[in-house]
Amino acid sequence: MSVPLLEVEGLRTHFFTKAGVVKAVDDVSFTVSKGEVLGLVGESGSGKTMIGYSIMGLIDPPGRIVSGRIVLGGRDLRALSPEALRQLRGNRIAMIFQDPMMTLNPVLRIDVQMVETILAHESLPRAAAMERSRAALVRVGIPSPDERLSAYPHQFSGGMRQRVAIAIALLNNPDLIIADEPTTALDVTIQGQILYEMQKLTRETGAAMIWVTHDLAVVAGLADRVCVMYAGRIVEEGTVADVIERPVHPYTQGLLDSVPSRTARGVRLKPIQGMAPSLADLPLGCAFRDRCGRSIDACLGAPETRMVGDLSRGRAVRCHNPLPPVAVLE
Repeated sequence: MSVPLLEVEGLRTHFFTKAGVVKAVDDVSFTVSKGEVLGLVGESGSGKTMIGYSIMGLIDPPGRIVSGRIVLGGRDLRALSPEALRQLRGNRIAMIFQDPMMTLNPVLRIDVQMVETILAHESLPRAAAMERSRAALVRVGIPSPDERLSAYPHQFSGGMRQRVAIAIALLNNPDLIIADEPTTALDVTIQGQILYEMQKLTRETGAAMIWVTHDLAVVAGLADRVCVMYAGRIVEEGTVADVIERPVHPYTQGLLDSVPSRTARGVRLKPIQGMAPSLADLPLGCAFRDRCGRSIDACLGAPETRMVGDLSRGRAVRCHNPLPPVAVLE
């Protein structure tokens, strides 16, 4: 088995507020190998984005990483100095934000922003950096790239700005790409094109990618493995085929039941009842038990992560009463 490019172990990221401690990420562990796409799926507020921010070292007060290890290519990111971590951002690690204006400077032309991103990490002639920037715009489907390079962000539509942000993330051929729902604002045709290009990129360069989304359809067509998150924790993990076709955790089944399907016309959707709990006031035991139709007395205690089915497939679930027919391995 290949050595993982990224190892996250026991990660806890908490926010210390006047209302209490918000456990945005609470004991999360996973690995990502070179050329692999990992999907992080869950409702809004489940902690998906905070995992990406934690890896990038972008957690600001009152939040902080309380414990855990984040190892990229053998380097412990939590042990790096702020300057060393800054050198990794945009170079070996790139993040594509949901809001492109978190990436783009509104008062600088696109060519300036793209060229400076390259020159900040690599000594290149400016003409070579400009050509690489042009090729990156072409890769994400932006027409008339020479004209667009001399434009300002306000001259782009929201979808076009997002494509520019994606192009900037790809400029330095990073080892790890963290994508926080980057195609949400794009139309279906361009979304499909970008998903194809990013999947192709991971295969050709060996880059790993973490795709943060609530869209199970995107994960099904893009990712190799998926981690389902609820209330700051991973509740189910496995290959996309296993998790989508044979969910084990009741929450995963609830997410799938909420997705419209062409094969079930006229069938009423089954939404998950209730609301996700506040991360500052989580219930005792399993955080999902008040919304779960399979809740039992044991759910009053916190469930541990257990392997299920064939060990070689790496399936795991955090549940006292998982769905059949997959056997839980003690």
